[in-house]
Amino acid sequence: MSGHTGETAEAEAPSAGPAAGGGVRRLLGRLGGPAVRARLGTLAGVVILAVLLWRLGTGAFVDGVRRIDAPTLAAALGIGLVTTVFSAWRWALVARGIGIRLPFGAAVADYYRALFLNAALPGGVLGDVHRAVRHGQDTGDLGRGVRAVVLERSAGQLALFAAGGVVLLTMPSPVRDQIRQAAPLAASGLVGACAVLLALRMNRVPSGRKPRAVRGMLGEARQALFSRSTAPGVLVSSVVVLAGYVAMFVLAADVAGAGASVAELLPLALLALLAMSLPLNVGGWGPREGVAAWAFGAAGLGAGRGLTVAVVYGVFSLAASLPGAVVLVARWYAATRDRRTADPTGPVPASWGFRPLAPRAPAPVVRIPAQLSEVRSEKYAPKESARLARSSLPFSAVPSEGRPMTPESV
Repeated sequence: MSGHTGETAEAEAPSAGPAAGGGVRRLLGRLGGPAVRARLGTLAGVVILAVLLWRLGTGAFVDGVRRIDAPTLAAALGIGLVTTVFSAWRWALVARGIGIRLPFGAAVADYYRALFLNAALPGGVLGDVHRAVRHGQDTGDLGRGVRAVVLERSAGQLALFAAGGVVLLTMPSPVRDQIRQAAPLAASGLVGACAVLLALRMNRVPSGRKPRAVRGMLGEARQALFSRSTAPGVLVSSVVVLAGYVAMFVLAADVAGAGASVAELLPLALLALLAMSLPLNVGGWGPREGVAAWAFGAAGLGAGRGLTVAVVYGVFSLAASLPGAVVLVARWYAATRDRRTADPTGPVPASWGFRPLAPRAPAPVVRIPAQLSEVRSEKYAPKESARLARSSLPFSAVPSEGRPMTPESV
């Protein structure tokens, strides 16, 4: 009996392994989903802000907001206008490069709306997701619409990484020594990757062996970012947008009273901008404040001052995106008005308590038997006396036998 039980347990043990492995894989798949990643990023941003409040107090936040006045807000709106217009131009160029039509005015309005949603909603990227989906739906090609936004954002990140690498390598900063130590390794990896790509191109792998999706994505990226028709505009717009971000950071440092020159602030600004690209924030807040506090403290300018600069920069970014709220409300009102125009009556709401009437059944068709139709019409014909009486009614307009109507005939 005991031996039989042991054999049964041994037989059931292997079947539990694949089930457990499948459960682990499903759990890892759920943890790696976009919704979970967004929640974890928001949680990380909240933790960073909580640590900053615990270590530095609320004085830096209050001081940053208190120092902002109307002229500085107007300057932030002007800088935001320049960066948004050039970003929308870059988006239109990338979309045209992959075969999607995007009018410049609509691109500016949609970009403003995306910036506002990025600043107002957790995660910092929901506005770009909304922009990509709406553009894809409007053009009838959701995949290309999403890829256009991804490529446009990638162009901005490439410009930021390139400028950050050059500035942090050449100018004094808290991470210059670390960057110089890691630069040879990064350069070797880049050269190796280029060598592999060149070898694959020289060998000319048959196109049938290449994944069709990968070839299509690489072709679209090359056409959108590096072709002769789009590369100059993408480069110019990326440089102007990055310069606008740095100018807003320098303005925030001046408002916060950092007392540092532009050369000292430039590496710190790029560090803060690089931190903002991390998906660990609450509407853009979190890593930017933490890195700014650390960088300013390492540069001898004070961690509290760095946090104040980051707070002022965050308020400026929110103020610069406020035209997006106007665009959002205007688009919502226009959509509501179009729906009312298309259906002025509209369906009766169920909350009114009315129920639609049931359709009426068609009236039955009565068929007259054939024998009844043979009844003589003379039986039901009007009498002659009745006909004469009807013709001699007073004030009759029908002449009788062609004679005129006279008083005697009445």
